Amino acid sequence: MLALRLARGSHPLALLRRLLVAAASAGVGFLLLCTLSYALAHPGSAASVARLTWCLIPLAATVHFAVAVARADPSTRPRPGLSAIGLGPGRLAALAAVSTAMSGALGSMVAMLFFLHLRGDLTGLPFDGAASELLAADRPLPLAAMLMLLAIAPLSATAATALTLRPRRTPTGLDPEPVDEPTGPPGGLPWGCALTTAGLAIETYTARTSPGSSFPLAGSFESNPVGVLAGWTLTALGLALAGPAITHFCGRLLQTLRPGAIRLLAGRTLMDEARGIGRPLGVVSAVASAVITASTLYETGPRPFGPLTGLGAALVIACTTATLLTSVAESRHARSITTANLRKLGTPAAMLRAAAGLRLAALLLVFGPLTWTVATLAAIPLSG
Repeated sequence: MLALRLARGSHPLALLRRLLVAAASAGVGFLLLCTLSYALAHPGSAASVARLTWCLIPLAATVHFAVAVARADPSTRPRPGLSAIGLGPGRLAALAAVSTAMSGALGSMVAMLFFLHLRGDLTGLPFDGAASELLAADRPLPLAAMLMLLAIAPLSATAATALTLRPRRTPTGLDPEPVDEPTGPPGGLPWGCALTTAGLAIETYTARTSPGSSFPLAGSFESNPVGVLAGWTLTALGLALAGPAITHFCGRLLQTLRPGAIRLLAGRTLMDEARGIGRPLGVVSAVASAVITASTLYETGPRPFGPLTGLGAALVIACTTATLLTSVAESRHARSITTANLRKLGTPAAMLRAAAGLRLAALLLVFGPLTWTVATLAAIPLSG
């Protein structure tokens, strides 16, 4: 009940983010239900497992987005005086998890109603049974399997939120706010490079040993997509791990060769925010490289892109982009006091805007070629 009251009194932007989480959960739930209907229409087919495997990517993107929204929610952020009324760090983390569960459950409910409506099980609305043949309307739905699939996205997002926002134990007690890493340059670059290299190697090995379609999507199952999916997942994890270190490097790059005040301000800000926006930047880079790879492979030949493939790709792109924007907004809120102090000292607003433009240019200068390089290396073995 308290989580519901906090949600009702939240800022409109926070409510919009929660609705976006619900929409993403609805998309994942609909994809999983479509996989169930395909399995009912094709019992014993290996393509059903392949479809379910491809659903893991939009599911992971949705969970990542839900955690970012929970971290940026001001209603569940620890503030002075809340512990006196029983709202300590642990209780606030539980409230954030409950809010995430509510958003996910709402999305799953919408997905179920939309799915049943397209099957023709619910009538009285436009497009009744418009996809009855595609969704195996002639076969009864197993209720237990349907409910289990619909619960995957809300439960995964809730568990990830509770694990991420749980209060940390420190020598002086509970840390009021969860922190990602100690002060200093972020690590993870060696492991990130190793995982990215391993992912590209797995994709190369899969392309050489798997006959048929070299890059199967959700609609073309001539070969097993597990190797391609595993390779891309390792590549995405590698870029996410290396993202903070690369962002920190961008900050240092701005401060080289006798920098002025604007370059110093932009570089120092990037170094301070490297842990907050670095990982989402790495994930967006991985998604962009996958889109470039797919576009390169299918720009001349047949395109096995069905409606479900388009929905899954749209979910991944939208969730990763929204996660990055949410992390940027959270970092901007964290430095609001510093910005206010700079304005009090007489810093022109034009200087702050120029510093923001320099930060964006530095990130594009480094992450752009990196994304293109990973996409090119991934497309070479898959196009053979």
